[in-house]
Amino acid sequence: MTEIKGAAALKTKIANKEATVVVIGQGYVGLPLAMELVEAGFKCIGIDTNQSRVDQLNRAESYIFDISDEQLKNAIDRGLYSATTKYEVVKDADIVSICVPTPLRKTRDPDISYIQASSTSMAPFLSGPVLVILESTTYPGTTEEVLVPLLETGNCKLDVDLFVAFSPERVDPGNAKYGLKNTPKVVGGVSEQSTELITAFYTEVVDLVHPVRSSREAELVKLLENTFRAVNIALVNEMAMMCDRMNIDIWNVIEAAASKPFGYMPFYPGPGIGGHCIPLDPSYLSWKAKSFGFYNRFIELATDVNGNMPQFVTQKLVRVLNTHKKSLNGAKVLLLGVAYKSNINDLRESPALDIWQILTKEWGADLSYHDPYIDRIPSFDASSKALTADLVSSADIVIITTNHKGVDYDLVVEHASLILDTRNTLPDNIENVVRL
Repeated sequence: MTEIKGAAALKTKIANKEATVVVIGQGYVGLPLAMELVEAGFKCIGIDTNQSRVDQLNRAESYIFDISDEQLKNAIDRGLYSATTKYEVVKDADIVSICVPTPLRKTRDPDISYIQASSTSMAPFLSGPVLVILESTTYPGTTEEVLVPLLETGNCKLDVDLFVAFSPERVDPGNAKYGLKNTPKVVGGVSEQSTELITAFYTEVVDLVHPVRSSREAELVKLLENTFRAVNIALVNEMAMMCDRMNIDIWNVIEAAASKPFGYMPFYPGPGIGGHCIPLDPSYLSWKAKSFGFYNRFIELATDVNGNMPQFVTQKLVRVLNTHKKSLNGAKVLLLGVAYKSNINDLRESPALDIWQILTKEWGADLSYHDPYIDRIPSFDASSKALTADLVSSADIVIITTNHKGVDYDLVVEHASLILDTRNTLPDNIENVVRL
């Protein structure tokens, strides 16, 4: 393959750390990426449409759990990071990374409007040679079929002075072992030259780059990863419901099965699934597959099983209270943890929110919560309560919905009348504890 002149020049700028990178979207994916780029020695400009967020970032105040104020301040003081709402900065960019939300509509079909809006906004300012990387989770074909035509409405043309690729984000908030740098980075371009450029770029940033043959393959990688997790979580959630009928402890069964050193990988049940990825990504794949006349029955079933776990938790709560001659209607229920996973401040798609809605709207329960990472739930106009003996003892039942570290579970066990543990947080031999 003959190297395009513009590509050669861009590759040289990347190798010399002279390339300026613009990251569109400064949320859970974009801001950690920007900080990792700065750490690698690149100048980075963050774009976000939220002016208050931009002001906060420029004051070195982080709103992302994994990014400290000190890290942000250091990046700003070195002259390698700034934030803005203006797309005009793209004119100075050698590389642009798109890290915008890709939610589902109520009809559970993909909403790529944020990708389209950011692409349309940047196109007039693109000045080649430039590499544009889409990092937002999406269905196979988005980069090639949606992104490239929108970018080519500007002054640049594909494989002349415009190179386009996809690299799925693999951010795991709160993971102390694996971050962006030591998590292998999958990359795939819409052309061979685009793949070469994104490989060269991320080789300067992360420990290991794994190129695939196209942007479509790279897009499918992320969907496969999270569909695998969603389906296996659904399997063990269904097993948990079955074991509940059979009066068998699912947690003991999983622990025993996990003792097998081959052919088994433990997954664990819970009150539901949360975060941006697992509840949403499989639906992207299922939606796209239908356009090829293919129906992903595993995905549809997994979505149904996982989506019904908050209702199962509620029904179990009803039975637990009933055995103690208590009604759920009017009962005081304390939720311990409302974030979608432990030790983070992320509420996105949290099953605790579904449980809250069901208990208050359908059953008339009186809810409160304690979460050391979530001060407020704006949609419910609720604030986290201090975890005291009085708070715990005043509740008819405590539900451990998220198992944060640092919570005084000894206090909870000592003062709670009843505890429904949906996360296997407490030992199974405590009299007032019922496990999922």
